[in-house]
Amino acid sequence: MTRLFTAEHEMLRKSVRAFVEKEIVPHVGAWEEAGRIPGSLWLRLGEQGFLGLEFPAEYGGGGGDFLSTVVFAEEMARCRSGGVAFSVLVHTDMSAPWLTRYGTEAQKQQYLPGIIRGETVCALGITEPGAGSDMAGIQTRAVRQGDHYLITGNKIFITNGVYGELYFLAARTGPGRPGRRHEGISMFLVERASPGLQVSRKLDKMGMRASDTAELAFSECRVPAENLLGEEGKGFYQLSAGLQRERLVAAVLALSSARQALEDTIGYLRERQAFGEPLAARQALRHRVADLATELEAARQLVYHAAALFADGEECVREVSMAKLYATEVANRVAYHAVQLHGGYGYMREFPVEGFFRDVRLWTIASGSSEIMREIIAKRLPM
Repeated sequence: MTRLFTAEHEMLRKSVRAFVEKEIVPHVGAWEEAGRIPGSLWLRLGEQGFLGLEFPAEYGGGGGDFLSTVVFAEEMARCRSGGVAFSVLVHTDMSAPWLTRYGTEAQKQQYLPGIIRGETVCALGITEPGAGSDMAGIQTRAVRQGDHYLITGNKIFITNGVYGELYFLAARTGPGRPGRRHEGISMFLVERASPGLQVSRKLDKMGMRASDTAELAFSECRVPAENLLGEEGKGFYQLSAGLQRERLVAAVLALSSARQALEDTIGYLRERQAFGEPLAARQALRHRVADLATELEAARQLVYHAAALFADGEECVREVSMAKLYATEVANRVAYHAVQLHGGYGYMREFPVEGFFRDVRLWTIASGSSEIMREIIAKRLPM
């Protein structure tokens, strides 16, 4: 198999891993309790150049490739807080890339430098109380009034929604033709201070505790017309074009955190004594670990294959969907067995596998549920 990562990618990996171990891991407990990551972390990530790996150099970015993002996501996921990794990758890969792809030059100059420096934290506002995976069901409306749009509606499950500064928001600007609900959706850049925007609730989640998640309310929220992102009425197509990146990043985060959890579990089995010998000496447990390691390696190869296709600009909806489905399902199986192999200690919050068990559950739901992934795959099979 051709080597996927270059020497430059591996240098980046070492740099990110050292940063994670020194500046994130010691603090994740406090951030989990606080339900947010501090602004100082965003600034430090910006100083290191980690928030702009793929963004154009003229705005302060690194001008790198998608595989740089894969490396960054893998190493961030090892911080033992799914919420920290998720918040950061929502900023770098699940929202801001739409600006580089569809933004005007004025929009890029206005927002990208702050995004790359960690001064402007981004969020993606698609999901609504009645519209999740069905993006065509969006009901939030944007009505043009002079040189502004007035946006009215609600968004929910918005990562970075409580403390973020810039929302990439999907809203309906037209009804769409009969049978084509996806038409008439547009995207907007909405600043946190916009009149008519309110954070209704900070949501209390099972996992991803360090990642702030909001319900947002828009009541004739005034947004300048120049903050329309891309073409009016083309938002559905813009969002669809970015889904493969988002799903690949989700697969990478789930898989890398699962590998870390299995490493932690192996370490525990080596140290834990029972009946006069380490648990790692028990064949039944060793074989269970072997099965999990095999599944993780299979998932890794599938994710890397999809990532290589995506990085080369090839059509890869089926492969990305397969990678997202399999990697997140495997990660959840690893979570179950990691807790089981820790015994009672696996149920204690002082052990990282307990938090991993709660965090990883999101990944078969977020960025397209496993059921949606199966439907996408099935549609691309000769059935």
